Amino acid sequence: MLEETKKDLLSDVKLSGDHASSVLDRLVSGESSYLRDLRMNLKTAMQVESIEGKEAALIAYAVAVNERHAALVAGFEAVCKEAGCTEAEIAEAAACASLLSANNVLYRFKHFIEKAEYQNMGAKMRMNIMMKPVLGKPFFELLSLGISSVNGCQQCVNSHEHSVKELGISAEKIFDTVRLCAVVVSVTKVI
Repeated sequence: MLEETKKDLLSDVKLSGDHASSVLDRLVSGESSYLRDLRMNLKTAMQVESIEGKEAALIAYAVAVNERHAALVAGFEAVCKEAGCTEAEIAEAAACASLLSANNVLYRFKHFIEKAEYQNMGAKMRMNIMMKPVLGKPFFELLSLGISSVNGCQQCVNSHEHSVKELGISAEKIFDTVRLCAVVVSVTKVI
């Protein structure tokens, strides 16, 4: 029964049924009911009403890029293409993950240090992608919020949450986005 769940989970993320993962195999051999939970968590998070299928695919892809999980990057790229994402949209989701990783490190440092001398220093990094994103400003900000949540940058999370609220995104969609990010991170730990 769990062997089927494993194959179904791999199929959901567009990986072959014989994809090698010692952790996933351990869940099967150890008869862990968590494997069913994980698959259901991913399916549920990817199919919420507040997030369109294309958006869910791009969010999952960006998290896989952020987590540097090559197999899931390829798998979620296929999910993106199946959902109708353009090459430019997929590229921008990857760029967002990269940019936010840099911002999250810098702003976490500023937050942790709490010294005035650093607070007024500019990032001095090019971020033109944020000005006119292919994905549109609201979704780019939402994706930035999700990646910042994964990376644990309190200042960035607060800033992006404020921005997406001002852009008219509902609390439900914000929460569903962060939940999807959390679930994709959990998938990266077993596949």
